[in-house]
Amino acid sequence: MAINTDKNSYTVLFATGMVVIVGALLAFVASSLREKISENKRIEKQQNILYAMGVNENEEGSVSFVSKKSVAGEFSKYITKQFVITGTTAVEDNNAYLIDLKKEEAASKAEKRARKLPLFIGNKDNKDFYIVPVRGKGLWDAIWGYVALDNQLVVQGVFFDHAGETPGLGSNIKERFFMDDFKGEHILDGNTFKGITVAKGNADPKNLRKTDFAVDAIAGATITGNGLSAMLKKDLQMYIPYLKTLKQ
Repeated sequence: MAINTDKNSYTVLFATGMVVIVGALLAFVASSLREKISENKRIEKQQNILYAMGVNENEEGSVSFVSKKSVAGEFSKYITKQFVITGTTAVEDNNAYLIDLKKEEAASKAEKRARKLPLFIGNKDNKDFYIVPVRGKGLWDAIWGYVALDNQLVVQGVFFDHAGETPGLGSNIKERFFMDDFKGEHILDGNTFKGITVAKGNADPKNLRKTDFAVDAIAGATITGNGLSAMLKKDLQMYIPYLKTLKQ
């Protein structure tokens, strides 16, 4: 018996069947790739953390991470401890880098508890680095990164990334010409937290002033810059109660 393909019921059944089949295929692919995706995220986090403290393969003007093959060994070599911070309390946790900042923020609000804040302590050339992860909102989507501080809470390096900022404008937050400007910047004025503002018209194009709590903005990326400023102030401030103990 021939099937009447002109009937509305056939169209509905066909569309439903395709949705089920495609959905099942996508679920299978996602399931089979889950472990690989998790591994790639772990590698990327380790590369970003190391980059912020200056462990990378940069050449002049470029951004180049520690290779995927060597990153696990380099991470173990340079990251000496990992902590989860709540207020002024630090608990050592070797899996702190796996904390998802977005999920943790949502969970802490829903459960009405203090956030778990991952902190990474690195050592390079006999110098300690305190690497703080940050996450915020740019123009179009999420922005995030890592800020490496010394024990006087002076920035030693940063890494920033984004999910979908405008190419050639907001996307430049992950370029060296911008990230390198943060080196040497202070986040405290005496004992008062100031953070760092991405400032339009900062009148310091070579970024020679390191105690003005500002770096020059990227031309044409005002909203991304504002989001970055807000992210740095919001997330760094949560760590200040503990980080100030490093100066005592």
